[in-house]
Amino acid sequence: MSLKKPDILNFIKSSPVPVTKREIARAFGIKGGENRVAIKQIIKSLEIEEAITKQPGGTYSVPEGLPGVTTLQVTEIDIDGDVFARPAKWNEAEQGPPPRIEIMPDKKGHPSLTEGDRILARLWREDDGSYEAKTIRKLDGPEGRVIGLVHLTKSGGRLEPSDKKMRFDYIIDAGDLNGAKEGDLAIGEVQPARGARDKNVRIVEVIGSQGDPKAISIISLYEAGLREEFPAAVIKETEKMKVPALGKREDLRAIPLVTIDGADARDFDDAVWAEKQDDGGYHIIVAIADVSYYVRSETALDREAQRRGNSTYFPDRVVPMLPEALSNDLCSLRPNEPRACLAAHLWIDKNGKLLKHKFVRGLMRSAARLIYEDVQKAYDTQNHELISIINPLYDAFRILDAARQERGALDLDLPERQIIIDKNGNMTGVKQRERFDSHKLIEEFMILANVAAAQAIEAKMPKTQIPCVYRVHDRPSAEKLESLRDFLESFENLTLPKGNVVKPAGLNHLLRKAASEPYSHLISTVVLRSQSQAVYSSENLGHFGLALSKYAHFTSPIRRYADLLVHRALVSDYGLGEGGITEGEIVRVPEICQHISQTERTSMEAERNAVDRFTAAYLSDKIGQEFRGRISGVTRFGLFVTLAESGADGLVSMKSLSDDFYVHDERAHALVGRRHGKVYQLGADVSVRLEEADGLTGSTLLTLAGSRDGAAMAGARKPRIRQGNMERKGRKGGKKPGHAPSRCGKSGKGRGKARHRKERHSGESRNLVP
Repeated sequence: MSLKKPDILNFIKSSPVPVTKREIARAFGIKGGENRVAIKQIIKSLEIEEAITKQPGGTYSVPEGLPGVTTLQVTEIDIDGDVFARPAKWNEAEQGPPPRIEIMPDKKGHPSLTEGDRILARLWREDDGSYEAKTIRKLDGPEGRVIGLVHLTKSGGRLEPSDKKMRFDYIIDAGDLNGAKEGDLAIGEVQPARGARDKNVRIVEVIGSQGDPKAISIISLYEAGLREEFPAAVIKETEKMKVPALGKREDLRAIPLVTIDGADARDFDDAVWAEKQDDGGYHIIVAIADVSYYVRSETALDREAQRRGNSTYFPDRVVPMLPEALSNDLCSLRPNEPRACLAAHLWIDKNGKLLKHKFVRGLMRSAARLIYEDVQKAYDTQNHELISIINPLYDAFRILDAARQERGALDLDLPERQIIIDKNGNMTGVKQRERFDSHKLIEEFMILANVAAAQAIEAKMPKTQIPCVYRVHDRPSAEKLESLRDFLESFENLTLPKGNVVKPAGLNHLLRKAASEPYSHLISTVVLRSQSQAVYSSENLGHFGLALSKYAHFTSPIRRYADLLVHRALVSDYGLGEGGITEGEIVRVPEICQHISQTERTSMEAERNAVDRFTAAYLSDKIGQEFRGRISGVTRFGLFVTLAESGADGLVSMKSLSDDFYVHDERAHALVGRRHGKVYQLGADVSVRLEEADGLTGSTLLTLAGSRDGAAMAGARKPRIRQGNMERKGRKGGKKPGHAPSRCGKSGKGRGKARHRKERHSGESRNLVP
């Protein structure tokens, strides 16, 4: 066969993945040695001409092509849960815009990914120059260790991973069990490969038992790299700490400050008080535990707090940022006990405008520990011994709430699930947390104090050069807004005009128009998903959701390191004594902001995974039962359904939709039957049957038992089926080149269990709230 340079170049260009010399030879039917030499010469010539590029591993692609295996960073998770990424190393100034890369799910969905995660992925190039990728593994997190369930065998054992994306069980040699028993939850250290298909681990720590209800949180805790125990050096630093004397502090002990929290609150670090002024405005005090007095820069206590970044809350426990001596004692504003505080004096006018503020170090004594429900009942009935304290708080709140509405802060008041745990640590049910004006009261007071803190630090910045750690929430990206516009096309009278700068007030108008419709919850959810993630930054981008130009976190240094940095900046800026920010910290503020933004995301993911596992364990004895649910996501590989009773999220796989050939209408967020026209659209109420619920992984697998409203969502027009938007990757669709079926190793028994966990909601309401 006569080899021609253009033929080989075209083959390399058309290949979805980089190719080796051997693959080129095979494609052209080359077997003889002479022709192989000719291939090498042509390839060398193409390299010299820079027509092709040699990739790591000896493969070849066109210059703009990406390696077959590379590191990606997740950039977007859209409304339907589709995941997009870009190369982790990409210089736009030199290389131009990065190619479009979509992370394709496996049979059970995506691994647990959030925006910003780094993954090692295998890539395939599409004809249009975009790429599809399959996750090999996440790169952020503990390396070389696997958490899972021990099963004993005749030759030793196997470790069934708790991470759904791991397709193999791991072999444990008898000598590597290290005392682990059947049903133990353990950490295995991956050993060097001993065969092409063998994956071995050595048990290094037993962390619990499968039958122990506490194990659910323990798995999520260890997966995220969190630890409950504090180093001995950290504990030692807290041993001689005590509440300071009054000294130069402002004496606030006579002011009836009160804490208002949930009945299940684990720490009390903020107290409030309000008094009406002659001009109709209010003097408000927000007093916060003085953590900066106890936690000094560059101590073991400070280093550990910074490493953790924040506290992490599970349904049955908390992993605190600070040791118990501080979080549950010295920095907990318990009633009738003197406590050191950093207090914000805030003066507002009758329209809610912040007129002035003053930050002081004080000594306070909480007058009462109040609970949201009790405060609301007391205000509604005007019957409580502290009603004279409660009434001014509500009066000030009404003014602040009116000001919030006037400035157009985003009004997303979505329900929050509360997992009910019994005294033995078992989940017994789930309920929606009730939300009262007493909750909003505290939120508005905290927002006001946070704004004042940002203003106070900025005012001193030209002189002191001390940066402010802002809580920033950027406006939605153009891509997400366009996706939202496309989605709204399916609804009557709901539009998002193009060309205008989108403001929170505009989104509120949209939400109000949908408020009386049965799909109002859906519009709220989709608007929420269109938002950017809130992060910490030394660069002020404002807070889009709150419609505020300056915003910092000041009100919870007991559980957020960002707030501690803000306290230190205020102490230094206003000469409030010891415990201010150091020169070393000032230089490192941008780096610290990036770190604590990541620890917040890690905690959110761990908390979400724990809730998934609690819920799946709760459902595990209900296999075969039918439940009411609502379609909360539509993708090319199936439907995500949220169960009404428990809030559990489950996957209805495309494979189970056997009555038709379904295609994905991306713009309408629907699966549409090609033959019979049945539509499964985002927001539709459906009945589902529970097929699998795996408490180890937090995964649930469902099948449809029949649509409750004919599948099409009430209130929406039937989706406009656009041929260009239809993804022919339905139940009977073909596979793309290079998409190999998932495999199970010889120790992979049981790996067919449902390992789906929904990723769309990563960074939702918690990442947007103050």
